[in-house]
Amino acid sequence: MEITALFIYPVKSCRGVSVDQVELGPRGFLHDREFLVVDEEDAFITQRTAPELATVEMALAGSGLILKNPNARELHLRLGKEADRGEPRPRRTVKIFHDEVIADDVGDEAAEWFTVVLQRPARLVQLGASSSRRVKTENIAPAHRGAEGPEIPFTDGFPILLTSEESLADLNSRLPEPLPMNRFRPNIVVRGSAPYEEDRWNRVRSREIVFGCAAPDLRCVITTIDQQTGTRTGVEPLRTLATYRRASDGGGVMFGQYLIAHNGAGTLRVGEELLPDFLPPESR
Repeated sequence: MEITALFIYPVKSCRGVSVDQVELGPRGFLHDREFLVVDEEDAFITQRTAPELATVEMALAGSGLILKNPNARELHLRLGKEADRGEPRPRRTVKIFHDEVIADDVGDEAAEWFTVVLQRPARLVQLGASSSRRVKTENIAPAHRGAEGPEIPFTDGFPILLTSEESLADLNSRLPEPLPMNRFRPNIVVRGSAPYEEDRWNRVRSREIVFGCAAPDLRCVITTIDQQTGTRTGVEPLRTLATYRRASDGGGVMFGQYLIAHNGAGTLRVGEELLPDFLPPESR
């Protein structure tokens, strides 16, 4: 298989950034879901309740990030270690799903910017060097469980999401109107496999980097939101996926495969080969 696209989403639930190469860090892809928008009670905000987050466009600029939106001027943020080198920032305990995470408050300028964009009170927080959040071990396929789950940023539950062009083509052949890949917000897009073949993978590797296939992604309502306009478009693709891609326990519909890294560093590049190892038949 060939890697045909790579994406990071520096601010959770905002528009993705397409990159030619990406560095793997201890929490997944560097700068992916490094920032999180929270409400007055420090609870996370995503497109599930604020679909207009999809209209926030992002661009990498050296060691910083530029945010753009039609309703606000540009917002400039510092990334990673550059942010940690600045003045000490207030800490906030923020809630994301069932987790509580200590994060750094980015400041009043960013809070005002997102308040304007969302038309509701909001603040922006950032994962600092001392922040900690982990994948829950029980959610990981048994073959890839360790003593504790790997570190993650403000992702839904796993570090990295892979999708395939063939799986999307098969889904689109069943839909009234085809959908772009950005509805599924992947980190890695590949070409060269059979549709949904990712269900049968145990590991995938690119040169020195080895990923374990930890779990299928159970899709949510964000797949029904146009990622350019931030508007809900109906019930697709969830209605169609429910006809043939239900999880074995009936708890959701699957599209894509979550990955966890078995080694802690390296770089992935568009155009590189990605090689899968398949699960033995008795494990399928």
